[in-house]
Amino acid sequence: MRRWLGHIIQHSGAALGLGGICLVLTIVAPGFADPANIQMVLRQISFNTVLAVGMTFVILTAGIDLSVGSVLGLAECVLAWVMVKADLAAPAQVPAGMLAGLTVGAFCGLVNGFLVTAVRVPPFIATLGLMSAARGMALVITGGFSISPLPSAFKFFGQGMLLGWIPVPALIAGAVAAVGWVILRYTPSGRYVYAIGGNEEAARLSGVPVARCKLGVYTFCGLLAGLTGLLLGARLGSARPTDGLGYELDAIAAVVIGGTSLMGGKGSVGQSVIGAAIMGVLRNGLVLLDVSAFWQQVIIGAVIVLAVAADALKSRGPT
Repeated sequence: MRRWLGHIIQHSGAALGLGGICLVLTIVAPGFADPANIQMVLRQISFNTVLAVGMTFVILTAGIDLSVGSVLGLAECVLAWVMVKADLAAPAQVPAGMLAGLTVGAFCGLVNGFLVTAVRVPPFIATLGLMSAARGMALVITGGFSISPLPSAFKFFGQGMLLGWIPVPALIAGAVAAVGWVILRYTPSGRYVYAIGGNEEAARLSGVPVARCKLGVYTFCGLLAGLTGLLLGARLGSARPTDGLGYELDAIAAVVIGGTSLMGGKGSVGQSVIGAAIMGVLRNGLVLLDVSAFWQQVIIGAVIVLAVAADALKSRGPT
């Protein structure tokens, strides 16, 4: 029985925690279970979910990407500049801007991957440097001011609803999570990611193309950061060079809270999605309970520390 309970907690602890939080908030937080609030939570969770999927791939290889928040902001500013400032015909503004934003995100991820694999810069330092550079480029492009308004057709991706009640960003986030899950579970690239995180040298000796795989992982993470910038810009209807500030910490927290090991090699996209949901639901519940924004940061930080401590204890095993 103890072994069975341990297995349940290890593999379903995050899901049980999410269910418990939702149950408690339904009882104590007025309006939490209202359909309008559920829609709002789904919309809010979607941004961190997309970032967390990309971060999951990076962390599974025992890496880290601190630049996703700044890359998000840069991609958002680039797509806004193309849509508003560039001299393009009206029908071409939205697709050209979206393509520009996604391309910028993927390119930034490619730069991170190149620095980590070819130049052998530690992931923490490489992505920290790009975090500063991308934020600076966003400020250069915008001059420090917001770009608005964005085309009405583009806002559908952040503000639209399908079937009358499903937020479009939530559907996009679900599709991204499904793609990430399929890649990790059913493709050779997914097995390579786990092998690299488990033991990079052993993976290399086994014939795994480590450098190429890590380059693809960081590029994928950058692409999803660009997609998140697209969704956030569509949600706000404008682009600011400060958008995405601190989002990298939320993405890392979602991955860790979901149960993916910072040591690499253990975790899944599904766990990260649950982690993002826990953070979103917890924040929403604290707002409904009228908890101070300062205390919200304290509580979220404590949850993150507890999740990392649990991961460390689980990795250490019995002594």
